[in-house]
Amino acid sequence: MSEINAMRRNVLISGAALAAGITLPLAANAAQLNQGKTSMGTMTTNDGTQIYYKDWGKGQPVVFSHGWPLSSDAWEAQMFFLASNGFRAIGHDRRGHGRSSQPWDGNDMDTYADDLAQLFEKLDLRNAIMVGHSTGGGEVARFIGRHGTKRVAGAVLMGAVPPIMLKTAAYPGGLPLEVFDGFRKAYLADRAQFFLDVASGPFFNFNRPGAKVSQGLIQSWWLQGMMSGHKNAYDCIKAFSETDFTDDLKKFDVPTLIIHGDDDQIVPIGNAALLSAKLVKGAQLKIYKGGSHALGDTSKDRLNAHLLAFLRA
Repeated sequence: MSEINAMRRNVLISGAALAAGITLPLAANAAQLNQGKTSMGTMTTNDGTQIYYKDWGKGQPVVFSHGWPLSSDAWEAQMFFLASNGFRAIGHDRRGHGRSSQPWDGNDMDTYADDLAQLFEKLDLRNAIMVGHSTGGGEVARFIGRHGTKRVAGAVLMGAVPPIMLKTAAYPGGLPLEVFDGFRKAYLADRAQFFLDVASGPFFNFNRPGAKVSQGLIQSWWLQGMMSGHKNAYDCIKAFSETDFTDDLKKFDVPTLIIHGDDDQIVPIGNAALLSAKLVKGAQLKIYKGGSHALGDTSKDRLNAHLLAFLRA
């Protein structure tokens, strides 16, 4: 598996280098050097899983956790923006996603959080801001719940799944289990078509009247999804929908920004951000009117500005 992952990384890196050599002028390459380092790498977790990560720029670290079934590529617009503004942007591919290896076991929030904690230790990250989208928001919450904030200076939850997506006695406004059973059924029947349907419709709100549809975004989302491990992405449906992060959110003791679109069709705001903002002491809540689940793409400039302002506060 490690040899296959290395081969995939080499192909991707070689292709990117070739494209850069063809399309980027020398001035752009010089500007990149002036911003600081740009690197990619892997780390091996305690159970032998290889985790791929990107590490761009210099300054206070900002660590990004991506949504399901994507990879760190989903955060590239924000990573590039912040690295260009004096921060060190780090994004990893969760186990079973993107360029990381695809273990049969460990596809749960506890292990995701522990993997991330090991990355923090490997890179010796301190005073970091954690940013999580959707499933990644759950990963951030569980990280703080299990590992505390000794290395963390702040947190951002965007379109995040906490406190819990599933309808329970404690959270009657959640989605019924049948919704997620439907996800699993569609996934197993034809995961390629299922991913295409999600990206073409509710993820970016491209199914809304008057929406400006980007085929590029649809294809990028589909490609990232198809890079995920079959069992890993299947197991992750349970992880992001049934994990209760209530106790994790109550342990937050750093400045926290919660951002959510009020037209999020994937993680409805009522049982997510509106409740999380009450559980995290002193949290700031920003609601994007008409905002989709994919604010990093559909509200990119606004999100970038809010992230930068939060980091500089």
